[in-house]
Amino acid sequence: MGGVVIQEYYFRHPTEVSALILCSTGGKMRVHQFIFNSLRNNFQEYLDFLRVNSFYEKTPKDIIDESLLETSQTNPEVTHSDFEICNKFDTLSKTDSIEVPCLIICGKADKLTPVKYSEYFHEKIKNSELRIIENSGHSVMVEEPKQVNIAIENFIKNF
Repeated sequence: MGGVVIQEYYFRHPTEVSALILCSTGGKMRVHQFIFNSLRNNFQEYLDFLRVNSFYEKTPKDIIDESLLETSQTNPEVTHSDFEICNKFDTLSKTDSIEVPCLIICGKADKLTPVKYSEYFHEKIKNSELRIIENSGHSVMVEEPKQVNIAIENFIKNF
């Protein structure tokens, strides 16, 4: 949801933003009905879905377990509301108006916001840099934190 928040902020206050980092996000964030149903009726089913779909297949179990434990601390109603916001979100028609430097990061095996979303950003945003992180899925920042941090540090240094 961070990508949704920062894009929305940028389009409302473009003069207040000097650069963007878009990580595991897209310009349109449709949410599958299965997720909404699971959040309403079977929260464990939602967590099981994340275990399979939010991580690269070889991500260590302890990283996945820790991430899911943190996710499980959030009230399902709050998560449901967040996904409703995501589901309505669509800035695709404005993407090419982003004029600040932009770092785009995604996991190569991201099933929730596939690489093609990041490639679209990179194609439409003139001053952008794309970093596709191997061996990671949607949770790239917890799966490969060193690589993500290096990409961010290099972006900031060159900014």
